Amino acid sequence: MSTFISMLRGINVSGYNKISMADLKNLYESLDFRNIVTYGLSGNVIFNSSQQDVLKLSYQIQTQLKKSFDLYVPVLLRNTDDLKRIISDNPFIKRKEDPTKLHVTFLNTSPTPSDLNKLSAPAHESDEFIIKDKEIFIFCPNGYGRTKLTNTFFEKKLNITATTRNWNTVNALFKLANEK
Repeated sequence: MSTFISMLRGINVSGYNKISMADLKNLYESLDFRNIVTYGLSGNVIFNSSQQDVLKLSYQIQTQLKKSFDLYVPVLLRNTDDLKRIISDNPFIKRKEDPTKLHVTFLNTSPTPSDLNKLSAPAHESDEFIIKDKEIFIFCPNGYGRTKLTNTFFEKKLNITATTRNWNTVNALFKLANEK
Protein backbone atom coordinates (compact mmCIF):
# COMPACT_ATOMS: atom_id res chain seq x y z
CA MET A 1 0.00 0.00 0.00
CA SER A 2 1.13 3.51 -0.79
CA THR A 3 0.28 6.75 0.96
CA PHE A 4 -1.41 9.47 -1.07
CA ILE A 5 -2.38 13.03 -0.35
CA SER A 6 -5.50 14.21 -2.14
CA MET A 7 -6.39 17.87 -2.42
CA LEU A 8 -9.91 18.72 -3.49
CA ARG A 9 -10.38 21.90 -5.51
CA GLY A 10 -12.99 24.35 -4.30
CA ILE A 11 -14.85 22.72 -1.45
CA ASN A 12 -16.04 24.62 1.63
CA VAL A 13 -15.08 27.96 0.09
CA SER A 14 -17.38 30.90 0.91
CA GLY A 15 -20.25 28.55 1.67
CA TYR A 16 -20.08 26.70 -1.66
CA ASN A 17 -19.58 22.98 -2.27
CA LYS A 18 -20.00 22.16 1.41
CA ILE A 19 -18.77 18.74 2.48
CA SER A 20 -18.06 17.85 6.10
CA MET A 21 -14.74 16.17 6.75
CA ALA A 22 -16.61 13.28 8.44
CA ASP A 23 -18.66 12.74 5.26
CA LEU A 24 -15.51 13.02 3.16
CA LYS A 25 -13.75 10.43 5.31
CA ASN A 26 -16.77 8.11 4.94
CA LEU A 27 -16.62 8.54 1.17
CA TYR A 28 -12.94 7.51 1.13
CA GLU A 29 -13.76 4.52 3.33
CA SER A 30 -16.46 3.48 0.84
CA LEU A 31 -13.71 3.34 -1.81
CA ASP A 32 -11.78 0.83 0.33
CA PHE A 33 -8.97 3.24 1.12
CA ARG A 34 -7.22 2.73 4.46
CA ASN A 35 -5.76 4.86 7.26
CA ILE A 36 -7.75 7.93 6.19
CA VAL A 37 -6.92 11.27 7.80
CA THR A 38 -8.42 14.63 6.88
CA TYR A 39 -6.61 17.91 7.48
CA GLY A 40 -8.32 21.29 7.62
CA LEU A 41 -11.69 21.97 6.05
CA SER A 42 -10.61 22.52 2.46
CA GLY A 43 -10.52 18.90 1.34
CA ASN A 44 -7.09 17.56 2.23
CA VAL A 45 -7.23 13.79 2.68
CA ILE A 46 -4.35 11.44 3.34
CA PHE A 47 -4.99 7.77 2.70
CA ASN A 48 -3.43 4.43 1.80
CA SER A 49 -4.32 2.52 -1.33
CA SER A 50 -3.04 -0.52 -3.16
CA GLN A 51 -3.91 1.26 -6.43
CA GLN A 52 -0.81 3.07 -7.73
CA ASP A 53 -2.24 4.95 -10.70
CA VAL A 54 -2.95 8.50 -9.50
CA LEU A 55 -5.17 9.26 -12.51
CA LYS A 56 -7.38 6.26 -11.72
CA LEU A 57 -7.49 7.17 -8.05
CA SER A 58 -8.36 10.78 -8.83
CA TYR A 59 -11.11 9.72 -11.24
CA GLN A 60 -12.47 7.22 -8.71
CA ILE A 61 -12.69 9.89 -5.99
CA GLN A 62 -14.20 12.50 -8.36
CA THR A 63 -16.81 10.01 -9.56
CA GLN A 64 -17.80 9.12 -6.00
CA LEU A 65 -18.00 12.82 -5.03
CA LYS A 66 -20.39 13.41 -7.93
CA LYS A 67 -22.45 10.35 -7.01
CA SER A 68 -22.57 11.07 -3.26
CA PHE A 69 -22.84 14.87 -3.18
CA ASP A 70 -23.82 15.79 -6.75
CA LEU A 71 -20.71 17.96 -6.98
CA TYR A 72 -18.02 18.06 -9.62
CA VAL A 73 -14.86 18.47 -7.56
CA PRO A 74 -11.42 18.17 -9.15
CA VAL A 75 -9.09 15.98 -7.10
CA LEU A 76 -5.32 16.40 -7.31
CA LEU A 77 -3.09 13.69 -5.87
CA ARG A 78 0.49 13.48 -4.74
CA ASN A 79 2.39 10.79 -2.87
CA THR A 80 4.80 11.25 0.03
CA ASP A 81 7.84 11.27 -2.29
CA ASP A 82 6.24 14.08 -4.28
CA LEU A 83 5.69 16.18 -1.15
CA LYS A 84 9.23 15.52 0.03
CA ARG A 85 10.55 16.75 -3.34
CA ILE A 86 8.27 19.80 -3.27
CA ILE A 87 9.40 20.77 0.21
CA SER A 88 13.08 20.37 -0.61
CA ASP A 89 12.78 22.13 -4.01
CA ASN A 90 10.95 25.30 -2.94
CA PRO A 91 13.11 28.08 -4.40
CA PHE A 92 11.64 30.70 -2.06
CA ILE A 93 12.66 28.75 1.03
CA LYS A 94 16.17 28.54 -0.41
CA ARG A 95 16.00 32.32 -0.78
CA LYS A 96 14.95 32.51 2.88
CA GLU A 97 11.62 34.24 2.19
CA ASP A 98 9.00 34.41 4.96
CA PRO A 99 7.28 30.98 4.98
CA THR A 100 3.94 32.60 5.87
CA LYS A 101 4.00 34.28 2.44
CA LEU A 102 4.60 31.06 0.50
CA HIS A 103 2.11 28.86 -1.32
CA VAL A 104 2.18 25.91 -3.69
CA THR A 105 -0.27 25.59 -6.55
CA PHE A 106 -0.68 21.95 -7.51
CA LEU A 107 -1.48 21.20 -11.16
CA ASN A 108 -3.18 18.07 -12.43
CA THR A 109 -0.67 17.81 -15.32
CA SER A 110 2.52 19.49 -16.43
CA PRO A 111 1.91 22.59 -18.55
CA THR A 112 2.72 22.40 -22.24
CA PRO A 113 5.59 24.53 -23.56
CA SER A 114 3.15 26.59 -25.67
CA ASP A 115 0.97 27.35 -22.63
CA LEU A 116 4.04 28.24 -20.56
CA ASN A 117 5.02 30.76 -23.25
CA LYS A 118 1.69 32.55 -22.73
CA LEU A 119 2.24 32.87 -18.99
CA SER A 120 3.55 35.99 -17.35
CA ALA A 121 2.88 37.64 -14.01
CA PRO A 122 0.29 40.41 -13.96
CA ALA A 123 1.87 43.85 -14.37
CA HIS A 124 2.81 45.88 -11.32
CA GLU A 125 2.69 42.89 -8.98
CA SER A 126 5.28 42.19 -6.30
CA ASP A 127 4.22 38.54 -6.25
CA GLU A 128 6.48 35.94 -7.85
CA PHE A 129 6.01 32.41 -9.08
CA ILE A 130 8.25 29.63 -10.31
CA ILE A 131 6.93 26.56 -12.11
CA LYS A 132 8.60 23.20 -11.59
CA ASP A 133 6.88 20.29 -13.31
CA LYS A 134 3.35 20.03 -11.83
CA GLU A 135 3.78 22.62 -9.07
CA ILE A 136 3.90 26.38 -8.99
CA PHE A 137 5.79 27.90 -6.08
CA ILE A 138 4.33 31.30 -5.17
CA PHE A 139 5.71 34.11 -3.04
CA CYS A 140 3.12 36.74 -2.05
CA PRO A 141 4.79 39.40 0.11
CA ASN A 142 1.44 41.18 0.59
CA GLY A 143 -0.50 37.97 1.30
CA TYR A 144 -2.34 35.46 -0.86
CA GLY A 145 -5.64 37.27 -0.36
CA ARG A 146 -4.32 40.18 -2.44
CA THR A 147 -2.59 38.29 -5.23
CA LYS A 148 -3.79 37.84 -8.78
CA LEU A 149 -1.84 34.57 -8.93
CA THR A 150 -4.91 32.51 -8.04
CA ASN A 151 -6.04 29.06 -9.13
CA THR A 152 -8.27 30.68 -11.73
CA PHE A 153 -5.39 32.77 -13.14
CA PHE A 154 -3.22 29.68 -13.68
CA GLU A 155 -6.10 27.51 -14.87
CA LYS A 156 -7.06 30.02 -17.58
CA LYS A 157 -3.50 30.65 -18.73
CA LEU A 158 -2.34 27.02 -18.67
CA ASN A 159 -5.58 25.18 -19.47
CA ILE A 160 -4.96 23.00 -16.39
CA THR A 161 -6.82 22.26 -13.16
CA ALA A 162 -5.11 23.78 -10.12
CA THR A 163 -5.49 24.00 -6.36
CA THR A 164 -3.34 25.95 -3.93
CA ARG A 165 -2.19 25.26 -0.39
CA ASN A 166 -0.18 27.50 1.91
CA TRP A 167 3.29 26.43 2.96
CA ASN A 168 2.23 25.44 6.49
CA THR A 169 -0.44 23.13 5.06
CA VAL A 170 2.01 21.53 2.63
CA ASN A 171 4.38 20.77 5.50
CA ALA A 172 1.58 19.54 7.78
CA LEU A 173 0.31 17.18 5.05
CA PHE A 174 3.82 15.80 4.58
CA LYS A 175 4.22 15.25 8.31
CA LEU A 176 0.85 13.51 8.62
CA ALA A 177 1.52 11.35 5.57
CA ASN A 178 4.80 10.19 7.07
CA GLU A 179 3.15 9.23 10.33
CA LYS A 180 1.07 6.57 8.56
